[in-house]
Amino acid sequence: MTEEAIKKPLIPQGWLRVLLFGAGFCVLTLLIAIPAVLYLAGVTTEELQEQLVPTLEGLLTGNYLWLMILLEFFISGICVVIFRLWIDRRKLSDLGWSTDGFTTEAVMGLFMGPALLGIAALLMLASGHLAWVDISWDPSSLFVSLGLMAIIAFSEELAFRGYVLNNLMESFSNKWVALILSAVVFAAFHFTSPGIFALDFVNLFLAGLLLGLNYIYTKNLWYSFFFHFSWNFFQGPILGFRVSGLTFPSLLQAETKGDLFITGGDFGLEGSILTTLVAVIALCVLAWAFERKYNGPAVTTA
Repeated sequence: MTEEAIKKPLIPQGWLRVLLFGAGFCVLTLLIAIPAVLYLAGVTTEELQEQLVPTLEGLLTGNYLWLMILLEFFISGICVVIFRLWIDRRKLSDLGWSTDGFTTEAVMGLFMGPALLGIAALLMLASGHLAWVDISWDPSSLFVSLGLMAIIAFSEELAFRGYVLNNLMESFSNKWVALILSAVVFAAFHFTSPGIFALDFVNLFLAGLLLGLNYIYTKNLWYSFFFHFSWNFFQGPILGFRVSGLTFPSLLQAETKGDLFITGGDFGLEGSILTTLVAVIALCVLAWAFERKYNGPAVTTA
């Protein structure tokens, strides 16, 4: 067998590899995460069978949030390694972790999260729906939250952009179709997040578009990783909002009041219509900027 034949994916269709990847993630969750939760959190099999979603929501909002985050990281890593090496038959480094030439994108991603969320939060503050009532300085809690946010960003970017979007781009010649489908998968993954409703799902879909937008041009993960990390860290541990319905110790103590359509309710700032507006505007601007940068007309000289 030639080297070229060996490098061909075991399953030719990228979209099918994505479906199997999702199935594999579910199987590993059943084999690893569920037994770990049953053992460490003291949840009975009957409780899990009778109230699966409420039980998972309780674990995500309780003392075992760290466990759920580490399990997600572990399972995502195992799935990506197995599918990338033995199904895709490609190198892990080809997922997009090269730093050469992508420093600007990484720095841009790092500042995008605070910029967009800051605008949404200031709009909420100006409309009278938000007040910061206190400051709680706890360096150890901030450091732990920093680590947890980095783990979340790494595992989800590795899975949803590095693997899912990468394979969908192999199946669909139109990169926008691949991006939209990956964003749907990303939003669906958060279906069990506490307090999620229709607008929250829409905003998660928009977040998936924002996070994957640079990848369809560069196939590099550093932009989305730093964007994802700074978005979560600035939103929760700094501004004091819930992160996709999850509560973290925060520097600023936020109190919201009024229309849940504006405040986001129990889901946090990600569930606000203000975040929707900011995300849509950011998508249009970034799509224009990336298209101009990577596919703009070549400069000719006389």
